[in-house]
Amino acid sequence: MKAPRILETALYVRDIAEAVQFYSDILGLELVRESSERNAFFRCGDGILLLFKADETLKPALNADFAVPVHGTYGPGHICFAASRDELSAWRQYLIDHGIAIEQELKWPNGAHSLYFRDPSGNSLEFGEPKLWA
Repeated sequence: MKAPRILETALYVRDIAEAVQFYSDILGLELVRESSERNAFFRCGDGILLLFKADETLKPALNADFAVPVHGTYGPGHICFAASRDELSAWRQYLIDHGIAIEQELKWPNGAHSLYFRDPSGNSLEFGEPKLWA
């Protein structure tokens, strides 16, 4: 058996409303569902980005018929969004224009480029060329 692809991935945030604004207004992701106290889910390509308020996901679910196992973490997480070289350049300028600092830009040993920045909760976000993992 082999897992075919990632369906969803999660980051943990300090404030759901703040995160919803950033991921929808700045990154342009489509909001699928939001619970103002616990989580927000965004479509990204054919996958879903889950944003959880860390303190809330460490508590057991109140609905016994739909009880997701307790999970969570503290500290910055990481996710990399795919972007072509031209898109990287456009994203770099777009982020700067919106007051978001570029933390680092890298040229990887295989020639792929990427750039790093932070979301309002301190998660490390990256735009990277798909050939990074070729």
